[in-house]
Amino acid sequence: MKVAILDDFTNVARTFADWSKVEAKAEITVFRDHLADGDALTERLKPFEVVTLMRERTPFSRALIEKLPNLKLLVTSGMRNASIDVAAATERGVVVCGTESVGFTTAEHAWAMLMAAARNIPQEEAAFRRGTWQLGVGTTLRGKRLGVLGLGKIGSQVAAFAKAFGMETVAWSQNLTEERCREVGVIRVEKDELLRTSDFITIHLVLSSRTRDLIGTREFGLMKPSAILVNTSRGPIVNEGALLDALKSKRILRAAIDVYNIEPLPKDHPILKLDNAVLLPHLGYVNDHNYRTFYPQEAEAVLAFLDGAPIRVINPDVLAASGAG
Repeated sequence: MKVAILDDFTNVARTFADWSKVEAKAEITVFRDHLADGDALTERLKPFEVVTLMRERTPFSRALIEKLPNLKLLVTSGMRNASIDVAAATERGVVVCGTESVGFTTAEHAWAMLMAAARNIPQEEAAFRRGTWQLGVGTTLRGKRLGVLGLGKIGSQVAAFAKAFGMETVAWSQNLTEERCREVGVIRVEKDELLRTSDFITIHLVLSSRTRDLIGTREFGLMKPSAILVNTSRGPIVNEGALLDALKSKRILRAAIDVYNIEPLPKDHPILKLDNAVLLPHLGYVNDHNYRTFYPQEAEAVLAFLDGAPIRVINPDVLAASGAG
């Protein structure tokens, strides 16, 4: 049986997990590059019965799944991957399995990006290396207001960081309750008030039909000219055109962005030319702790499937249909 490990950009899949038991039963191929072209991706994956992937790196649409007749198992990092058409996989008899994940790593990353944007650290460091001594004046955190969009597992941790830095924190989401805000120790406000009054705005919402383009031209118009926006959640929550316009026109001070509509981000993307954006390549979950969870459990899931007893199955209906569950 052939197993593909996709999008191992930094060549660490074999470092963070022992795949020897899988290799005793299957042939493993690791791909370090990313193929965005659908036809090329289809041709690459046709020979493989098993594909492991990092969440939201390579989308598995219905069209792709239907062109892979040998595919029997998909294993994703995490137990939720919006870029896999799970219904299509189930219809084709493809088992989809996941892994556990840790929730604190993205919160830490969001805070690092917030602080980098507040002090303009990437731009100052790059200018310093070019021989320039100080570009501008940084922004402090103490006494400022942080607006948190989404007060779930990650958002609540970021709110706790803000408290340690002496910030006032307000929060909003469509279903956020006063009780939840009291539990976390933040103030619940309506979305427009959060946007108008916050010095920093950080997004921690799940991408859905309700949150897509949640932040657009109107919302940027409400923000302070000194505001800093942080997005470590999902790119399409912020309208890309509106974000570019807000940064180009200096409608807001800066943005710190880790997620994009298209990933990897095209090399000619206009946001790369802007000097008031802190940009990183979706690193919120890319760290040693998560990888020591993701890759060993991906290997474990492949081995369990090869042994006829799939684990952490995301689409259990496929097992029932085959008589295996």
